Amino acid sequence: MRCDGGNFLNTKTLMMGIVLPLVFCLVLGLLLFIAAGTVFWLYGWIFLILLYSFEVALFIWLVRYDPGLIEERTGLKSDQPTWDKESNVLAYPLIAILLIVMPLDAVRFHWSQMPTWLHVVGAIVLLSSFYLIYLTYRENPYLSSAVRIQEERGQTVVSTGPYRYVRHPLYTSALLFFLGSTLLLGSWIGVILGLVLEGTLAIRAAREEQVLLKGLKGYDAYMARVRWRLIPHVW
Repeated sequence: MRCDGGNFLNTKTLMMGIVLPLVFCLVLGLLLFIAAGTVFWLYGWIFLILLYSFEVALFIWLVRYDPGLIEERTGLKSDQPTWDKESNVLAYPLIAILLIVMPLDAVRFHWSQMPTWLHVVGAIVLLSSFYLIYLTYRENPYLSSAVRIQEERGQTVVSTGPYRYVRHPLYTSALLFFLGSTLLLGSWIGVILGLVLEGTLAIRAAREEQVLLKGLKGYDAYMARVRWRLIPHVW
């Protein structure tokens, strides 16, 4: 397999794309199964397998078609606003709390009871979030993890693919991800906590647009064409 620059997918890259997601999923698994008090949790394993498979597949796709985006989405950026760094730091403990509360709720204490069909719906929604993430990565080569204008990369407004319908499709995919994950894992408390995380994304999207309006040529015209930030015909 070759990337755009003609380099083979070497051992170091393979390690980064396969081992790092594995370590990430192991950490998630520890949080989930320790809180659950058992490893015999079918939906927990389904969640981790789906997540790991998607992360590896997406990384391999990026190496093949857009290796520059890997670099853009890793590491700290000197021009990243302080408020954006703080919002990222705040998100980690919130996600950790969510990962601990869901198995406590669904498995250890059985506070939530969901029918099997809702778990299936959750898996479908989760897979839909993965597909939307892929579409967003495919269309936007400037999909930075930091709120910033990438002048050194010649950033322009992206208005194709999912960007025709919402201005922040990656955040939309995050909404689907939280909803799908909490339903798949069977936690109503998780659904509520997921709404809190989704609220932080909505705030970040609104603040990000102020940066884009100020520094990215043509973004005001794009906003006039595409009215919705995250959810078509809602917001």
